[in-house]
Amino acid sequence: MTNELIAITVLWGFIFIYAVMATMDFGAGFWSMIYMNREKTAATNIANRYLSPTWEVTNVFIVAIVVALVSFFPGATFLLGTVLLIPGSIILLLLAIRSAFLVFAHIAKEYEKMLTYISGISGIIIPALLISVLPITHGEFIETVDGVAKLRMDKLFTSPHEYAFIGFAISSTLFLSSLLLADYSNEANELEAYQTYRRDALILGPISLLMALFIMLTMQDEAPWLYERMMDYLPWLIGSVAMFFVAGTALFLPSAKHQSIRGKPRLAVVAIVIQYFLASYAYGKAHLPYMIYPDVTIQSGFTHPNTFRALVMSYIIGFVILFPGFIYFWRLFMKDKRYLQKNDPS
Repeated sequence: MTNELIAITVLWGFIFIYAVMATMDFGAGFWSMIYMNREKTAATNIANRYLSPTWEVTNVFIVAIVVALVSFFPGATFLLGTVLLIPGSIILLLLAIRSAFLVFAHIAKEYEKMLTYISGISGIIIPALLISVLPITHGEFIETVDGVAKLRMDKLFTSPHEYAFIGFAISSTLFLSSLLLADYSNEANELEAYQTYRRDALILGPISLLMALFIMLTMQDEAPWLYERMMDYLPWLIGSVAMFFVAGTALFLPSAKHQSIRGKPRLAVVAIVIQYFLASYAYGKAHLPYMIYPDVTIQSGFTHPNTFRALVMSYIIGFVILFPGFIYFWRLFMKDKRYLQKNDPS
């Protein structure tokens, strides 16, 4: 494996981890807003219990993505930074607003509803904007005038391909978060909340799959070079769809923990993560060697080899230090009965 492939694999790994964790995080904020005024269900308390310790950890990975992109691929960073100045600034602003309001919603009780609504809505807009980076890298929306690249916003937001990605981001955010919250509710013995989130997952799962198919349909017209390459990885895509049906089946299996309900949500969560891994692998491999089609490849945007070796050593040391901590945090968060079953998330 070449240095460039090692670097892009590390970057892809950060993006995948953040994509899964952030969609669950953003979606949990939205469900907290939706079920805030429903007294007969503990769904909002469950969502807030999930949000309280995880949104800080999730933000660690977006920092890792930016650092890895700037350090490994400075050539690509310059072009992306130029064309994404406006949407990137909006994303950072929304992230700051959401993070601040999540904290204030639990402190300023008189403004709790308003702050929860703002953080919930911004949590749905953010993934829709984040995923817009992908169609931009397909090359159809970047125009170079007098040697300066600029993003054709008018062309981007009149493109069916862009809205296919946005629809997929929103539906996936709500689907993944409802599935994880169903598992979390099951662990906390909140059966009414579990039934609520299981129902939401069963509704949003097929919608998410349809949005993925819509992406492929629009890709044929707007990024045929990528569509043809993805067909070379058709077995991975078929495997991804198969894991989706495994997850759906798991939600109808008899529960091993509670005889009064159906579903094995932990199995469903694992199957869906594998599904997204297979699909994102096919997409990533098909996209290579281009980072931004057709101007920037992983070779042309790559850093100096000496810098690369120093960075790899830094990342290895960092992971040795941090990864066990993340594992311990997750196990504590998902298994600590005192936290799982408390009623007041603040």
